[in-house]
Amino acid sequence: GGLGRAVRARFGSELRGFLREPAAVGFTLLFPVMMLLLFASIFDGTVEGSTVTYSQLYVAGIIASSVMSVGFTSLAIGITAEREEGMLKRLAGTPMPKAAYFLGKVGLVLVLGIVEVAVMFGIGTALFGLSVPTDATRWATFAWVFVLGSAAATMLGIAAGGLIGSAKAAPAILNVPFVALQFISGVFIPESQLPSGVRAVASLFPLRWLCKGMRSVFLPDSAQSLEVAGSWELPACAAVLVAWCVGGLILSLVFFRWNKRGQD
Repeated sequence: GGLGRAVRARFGSELRGFLREPAAVGFTLLFPVMMLLLFASIFDGTVEGSTVTYSQLYVAGIIASSVMSVGFTSLAIGITAEREEGMLKRLAGTPMPKAAYFLGKVGLVLVLGIVEVAVMFGIGTALFGLSVPTDATRWATFAWVFVLGSAAATMLGIAAGGLIGSAKAAPAILNVPFVALQFISGVFIPESQLPSGVRAVASLFPLRWLCKGMRSVFLPDSAQSLEVAGSWELPACAAVLVAWCVGGLILSLVFFRWNKRGQD
């Protein structure tokens, strides 16, 4: 139908626009790799009380944070820049169904997320002894964790893009709290080594649960000993991510704007 054609056209435009920005491509794809290699070289050996290495833990955590980063920070920065340049105002004045714009963004986030996961997983298996999941259950878990995590991140990115008024300020506004969230959500530090109050704060946000889901896919079951609850808590993971998808959708509907402030 007309919407389907519009979505495909919008997705193609989004992908071409992304690929034309070498800095964005490099930052999106190479920054997580750099962080993995940096932390893996500094913190070597196995995590106390387990047979899992810190490197394997980092791979699972950085896969999760990469999915969240593509949908949240990168998307919000891009939307803010498009509004400031007047692109959103021009798009709103065309016959394009407005839903096509958002679905095109979702498509871009999913494709970039898959590329990120493939790159990180390839490095993890080649350099850090990460095992390829061999049973269908783990891949099914990966599918729903990836889709829900990407959807929640995308909705939050659209909402944040509506709230931020300046493209210059957007990277600082978004990256500072996101980096802090990475450290308290189990990306770089095993959650069992975090204070209970910090874990309680992290539990309110989707990244901690996205990390748990990815660890359940890519780490052996014995690694559950590193979880505070002694298990992956997949039902809670699904519930929190679904809640953030719904909450993020509501926030995006409330805060997204096609025009700059003062032009509405």
